[in-house]
Amino acid sequence: MENRVSRKSDEPSVSSTDLLGGRLRPLLNLLADGEVHSGESLGDVLGVSRAAVWKQLQKLESLGLQVISEKGRGYRLCGGLDLLDEHTIREQLARDVAPLLCGLQVVDQVDSTNARMLAALDAGAGHGQVLLAEQQTAGRGRRGRAWQSPFASGISISIGWRFSGGVQLLEGLSLAVGVALARALARFDVPDLRLKWPNDVWCRGRKLAGVLLELSGDLTDRCAVVIGIGLNMRLPVAAAEAIEQPWIDLAEVRPGISRNLLVAAMLDELLPMLSAYPDSGFGAWREAWQALDQFAGAEVCLQSAQQRWCGIERGVDGSGALLLDIDGECRAFHGGELSLRPAGSRAP
Repeated sequence: MENRVSRKSDEPSVSSTDLLGGRLRPLLNLLADGEVHSGESLGDVLGVSRAAVWKQLQKLESLGLQVISEKGRGYRLCGGLDLLDEHTIREQLARDVAPLLCGLQVVDQVDSTNARMLAALDAGAGHGQVLLAEQQTAGRGRRGRAWQSPFASGISISIGWRFSGGVQLLEGLSLAVGVALARALARFDVPDLRLKWPNDVWCRGRKLAGVLLELSGDLTDRCAVVIGIGLNMRLPVAAAEAIEQPWIDLAEVRPGISRNLLVAAMLDELLPMLSAYPDSGFGAWREAWQALDQFAGAEVCLQSAQQRWCGIERGVDGSGALLLDIDGECRAFHGGELSLRPAGSRAP
């Protein structure tokens, strides 16, 4: 298991869209408080004309942000913005966790944090890298599904980690990630958290977050894994309408949580888990996962592209495989292209 500290040059070189070459970021910072700002005052601070301010405001709307114009007063950003900040995240990390974070990058816009982290690792980026994006234009979940990630409306994060010993060491890792996420959310008193096999965090019976693991390298020896996480903070109506399954965001159940503090809490839980995983395996996390199992003892159906199995869900085994009681016979199913649903429901 590699656990070396990377130099700055080892950090992922991520090709991303810096909004208008950085010109929108100062405007976003000014409007993030949600208060009214006159066009004149914005222009004075930014050193541009009111016409230039108006053009930049239109660009913000193209990102899906709602800019409110108040006649005779100025402009405000509906609801304000809680922008990600690398310094704040680092500052909030636990002292014993900070050395495990070898690289942290926050970008405005990227196609997919997982895709960029995979490319960075393949190009030789060091161990323990974290990439966060305010917006993904081609975010994805399991089975190639799109993940909605409008600007500053959630947390889109990818963690790059290197392992020695092959992919067999990673059995059940996505489930352990779910437990770590639930623990991070519990720090903020998020209620009714549950885990749905194999990769989802649920809250009040709806999906709050998803996990996507992707591998590269030699799967029998030295390999790298990218842990991608998408978490709903405050989804705009337009984005929510495109989601094909029951969902929930933190704004509904626990509004006001700082995105930066939540990211720090997530890293506090995830990085030590990843560091210890080659030795602990999923066995150290199985009991905690089963305590949060959304469908424990329930009638469920498991769907693949070609087949469907229905039975009573009996938790998971030591490798993270789902245990399904089918007519009195307990069968184990591993992840991949399987979808778990309550009996009687239809997979989207």
